[in-house]
Amino acid sequence: MSGEIEKENYITDHISGASIKGSPEEIHAVQIFSKMLITDYLYPKELIRTRPQWRVKARPSDNHKEYPVDIAVFSNADHADKALEIIVECKRPNRKDGRSQLEDYLRLSNASLGVWFNGEEKLFLRKREGNGKVIFEEIPNIPKYGERVEDIGLHKRSDLRPAHNLKSVFRTVRNYLAANAVGITRDEVFAQQLINLIFCKIYDERFTKPSAKVSFRAGYQEHSSKVAKRIQAIFDHVKQQYNDVIGADETILLDERSLVYIVGELQLFSITESERDAIADAFEIFIGPSLKGGQGQFFTPRNVVKLLADLTDPSPKDRIIDPSCGSGGFLIESLREVWKKIEKSGEELGWPQTEVFSEKQKVAIKNIRGIDKDTFLSKVAKAYMAIMGDGRGGVFCENSLEAVKNWKPLAQEHVQLGSFDLVLTNPPFGKKLKVDDSSILEAYDLGKKWKKEKGSTAFVKTDLLLDGQSPQILFIERCLDLLKPGGRLGIIAPESMFCNPSHRYIVQYIKSRAKIRTVISLPEELFQPYTHAKTCAVVIENTVPKNNDEDHPIFMGIAKWCGHDSRGTEIPYDDIPEIVNRYNEFKQNGTLTYSHFGFLINESQITDDVYLPKYYNPEISLDLEKLKPTHDLVVLGNLIKSRHISISTGDEVGKLAYGTGPVPFIRTSDIANWEIKLDAKHGLSEEIYSALQKKQNVQENDIFMVRDGSYLVGTCALITGNDTKIVYQSHIYKIRSNDSSVLHPYLLLAALSSPIVKAQIFSKRFTQDIIETLGNRVAELVLPIPRDPIEKQKIIQKVEHLLEMKKQAKELSRQVIEDIAAHVGEELPQE
Repeated sequence: MSGEIEKENYITDHISGASIKGSPEEIHAVQIFSKMLITDYLYPKELIRTRPQWRVKARPSDNHKEYPVDIAVFSNADHADKALEIIVECKRPNRKDGRSQLEDYLRLSNASLGVWFNGEEKLFLRKREGNGKVIFEEIPNIPKYGERVEDIGLHKRSDLRPAHNLKSVFRTVRNYLAANAVGITRDEVFAQQLINLIFCKIYDERFTKPSAKVSFRAGYQEHSSKVAKRIQAIFDHVKQQYNDVIGADETILLDERSLVYIVGELQLFSITESERDAIADAFEIFIGPSLKGGQGQFFTPRNVVKLLADLTDPSPKDRIIDPSCGSGGFLIESLREVWKKIEKSGEELGWPQTEVFSEKQKVAIKNIRGIDKDTFLSKVAKAYMAIMGDGRGGVFCENSLEAVKNWKPLAQEHVQLGSFDLVLTNPPFGKKLKVDDSSILEAYDLGKKWKKEKGSTAFVKTDLLLDGQSPQILFIERCLDLLKPGGRLGIIAPESMFCNPSHRYIVQYIKSRAKIRTVISLPEELFQPYTHAKTCAVVIENTVPKNNDEDHPIFMGIAKWCGHDSRGTEIPYDDIPEIVNRYNEFKQNGTLTYSHFGFLINESQITDDVYLPKYYNPEISLDLEKLKPTHDLVVLGNLIKSRHISISTGDEVGKLAYGTGPVPFIRTSDIANWEIKLDAKHGLSEEIYSALQKKQNVQENDIFMVRDGSYLVGTCALITGNDTKIVYQSHIYKIRSNDSSVLHPYLLLAALSSPIVKAQIFSKRFTQDIIETLGNRVAELVLPIPRDPIEKQKIIQKVEHLLEMKKQAKELSRQVIEDIAAHVGEELPQE
């Protein structure tokens, strides 16, 4: 639970396990660096102290030790004064104040090393004492556990360890460069420079023997010019070996001091062995949403890249393409998976290493292809592929959606429709992105208008071109076109594409050409903080369904956690590996026990072309089954058909109507805790109320339920006698029990608010852009009504008692508000 919000404004401290206030510096600095001390610097937890905070003197005469230290690191577990080695300061927001505070801590304590870290930038200091003076010098980093300061930058290749929080490292680098780099101000240039250094780092890792000292390093007291010369030498090797993708005119523009800072930050880690894609993470931090998000280019986290690779199982025989390859994440992961299989086969067959290497190179060159229309990204992907092990000749800068005949001859030669076994991709998506070029749209079935057949749920294609179509929809068709018969498509797509009624024609188009094999619902946090888009991972098999082969199993899973939070900060929760385990269990056994991490549903069980995993969450069915002995399970839609219940929605009045009068306009945010808020934000005129009164017809004991929104969907309120003179908006259902003897409104209110119905509401909420809606699926809700009349009456009485207390409290609130200034508007008495 470390570092996670456990109750409002509180988190669990990673080191002590104590519940502490979750201040910004605590969440984004103290917790991150305390984890790094363990995972990256390898210090045992018992040598680190965060809570209770260690204290140092504020001045020589301070016997009470007034200064609390954010993180203290000791040489032994006794945590004695003499054993204090490292102090970490996280409170000061800027580098100047941080250094000043850190020097004060070090000057009056036994610690010899200090770190300032504010979550955005780092500073490392060493204290040296002599001749009655205290001197502080900046050092490239702190030593790992068991090392001396003098050992910094003297690592062997085998000493390097995977990084656990590359984004945090790159964020500190970016902020350092923004404040200190000489001669560069633009993030795009910083990004290019950092990527050049990452290529140097990867090259150094790949071509340094395990027992040899790495060249990508910055040692203690090593002159910056010496470090810069060594890095330049690596870069010269990179340019020489990969001169077809990295131009001879490419240079390292960073000043020597900035270069030393970056090398010091990266030298501990093995980039090639890290769980994150270093290139993609660098782009996330440096390029940011201003350049990526505008084109819908959101880099896929590596755990999700691995998920699609695991679900599609790339083999050495597969021809693989990513038609929207970005910086090459899917291509690199595919290469890794294929190479593992080659190495395993080589070991089993007793191949010499030279033959294994040759086979790996052959597969990379022959079978891996990538396309991206962004010149810079395609160039980076080429270089990334080259340094990781070739395949660079298969990356092209083209618009994948254009006709193949419009591509350059080399791309046409190497990328042909119908020639690939596997497509892995995360195409650009976004509400505002549209392809409006008619020459592109006319080449696609999904570039044309579709209409629903009368009396049917089926859609048919017309000959009319759309004015514009979302690129992610056209990419579905292009990806299927790229596949051989029987080929597999693994794609990240907006969840709405596979569930919303307005997108049903897309699903029907896919099913006319292929089989949907796997759908994994991914959490909203996946691409945050850059976009709130809800996505899913889908695997489609390019096999035209036959009439006698309709009922194939579909593997579905629901990931609630993805390894980072909404700010992009790493957290210890990630459901994706468990989903992969469940999928492997299915592939091995052909069956699965029920779990939201992975379950099976047959094609024949799909309702209304909805391929949304939570819609079929098996845990809900199991919970409803448990209620059958004691409850009647009543479908709300059946109650509506029998007219025991009526349901309607409200109206929108427009912003110009707000504030025109005293009649409360009830919006979704005005509903909470089974009641309408006393002070609705907006009031309407009597004329507007009169115009809508008959249509809306709000009566006592009506139930309001939030229809559209976010976390409020499903929230209920009961209308009291004092609430009937209102107007309510279209995002709210009004549910009325027409016969209390069949279903009392109080019992209906309790049933709609029960956990099992709340779970159903969540499963039936579909995302439209970033807004969730329950829509007409409200009629599918199954209400648990106790069969025992005595139990029913008890619930009704409890709800009645609770509502009466709420009514009294609300009335008392009204009186207090009126009494506080009751004389306003009255004539004051004469003296």
